[in-house]
Amino acid sequence: MAPVRSSADGPGPARRAGRAVGRALHLPITGPARGIRRATHAQGAGESGLGRLIELHAINGAGDVMITVALASTVFFSVPTDEARGRVALYLAITMAPFTLLAPVIGPLLDRLPHGRRAAMAGAMLTRALLALMMSGAVATGGLELYPAALGVLVASKAYGVVRSAVVPRLLPPTFSLVKANSRVTLAGLLATGAAAPVAAALHGIGPPWPLYGACAIFVWGTVAAFQLPHKVDEAKGERRARLSTHEAHSKRPGLRTVSRPVLCGLLANASMRGLSGFLIFFLAFLLREHPLGGQSAAVSLGIVGVAAGLGNACGTAVGAWLRARAPEAIVAAVLCATLGVAILAAVLFSGLFMAVLAGTAGFCQALAKLSLDAMIQRDVPEAVRTSAFARSETLLQVAWVLGGAIGIALPLNGILGMSVAAVLVALGTTMALRGLLTSRPHPAHPRVA
Repeated sequence: MAPVRSSADGPGPARRAGRAVGRALHLPITGPARGIRRATHAQGAGESGLGRLIELHAINGAGDVMITVALASTVFFSVPTDEARGRVALYLAITMAPFTLLAPVIGPLLDRLPHGRRAAMAGAMLTRALLALMMSGAVATGGLELYPAALGVLVASKAYGVVRSAVVPRLLPPTFSLVKANSRVTLAGLLATGAAAPVAAALHGIGPPWPLYGACAIFVWGTVAAFQLPHKVDEAKGERRARLSTHEAHSKRPGLRTVSRPVLCGLLANASMRGLSGFLIFFLAFLLREHPLGGQSAAVSLGIVGVAAGLGNACGTAVGAWLRARAPEAIVAAVLCATLGVAILAAVLFSGLFMAVLAGTAGFCQALAKLSLDAMIQRDVPEAVRTSAFARSETLLQVAWVLGGAIGIALPLNGILGMSVAAVLVALGTTMALRGLLTSRPHPAHPRVA
């Protein structure tokens, strides 16, 4: 017979109470952490390593929004409108303009480091951590020393984005398409950005440098997380470098133009959408500060439009993960036409409501267009150069965003004129999207594109 245990044999009341208190204190942290881990590692993403990349991209989004809040409070909100416009123009001249020259170099440079992608991503994280500390001393005054550091942050952020785009195809679970994987990665970044934004605002309430301290801590965490990606991220067996176009018919280095005209047209259509995004961010920021939405402050007006764009982007990403992209050319053409229609309505019937609707529509359609472009590249570009093609396309899209932002900051603050320029940008992309649709040929069903 088993001996009968008395209450004196087990832990005492004080110890049991202590354990209960410990569990209660840990639950608010461990509970959500376990839920996030289950979501990011679902459907084989944990075994393939995609789950860790999803978490790394969420860390990246949280850190970037911390720096964005710190810079916006210094460059934009802390001074009158005229001075703010000059500061943002200076920011573009010192950071964005050099970036347009550096961005095309990022892809080819990273192509030469196929065996060091984890180190490249960790280096991009650590660089931003150190630059955030450097900017913390100048963020309160907005001195000129802030801008070279901001350029470094921008370059490191885009370098991370290029490497991340090249890494995703190597971490696909057996049942995942590239569209679905990119949707999960992008959605994780958007959710982390939305969660970190109020935290950054609260830290700014303590003091202007505090969001940068938070960004430094987050990027240090990201540095460690980058090295926890699977070793196959650094494998480059069989890969070759691709170009965006190949003019020589006898060239042995395939590019996007020689592989598929619809891919090139889809890329240019996406560049138009990315340029529209950069344009709306800068143009509406100043327009709403000068002419807020009816009965609202400038900050609230910007918040309304920003939330509309963020929700549109998140919904587009979620729909892209659910949608079976059997005809990506048709999806790109459809979303460009929809965005063009809304942009024309915003120009003809200009109002605060239509600005918010345009921002939400642009976010939604941009997400779907990018996911469809990913599907076309996966379908038409040979596997040997597919990774490099993703890196090249991402670099071009980032340059388009910069150019769109430059147009937005240079344009006079006239709402009808701004919406008309937005419609012209989308019209250029719509032309390319329709051209790609008309030149496309039927393709056999490909299970990993769907």
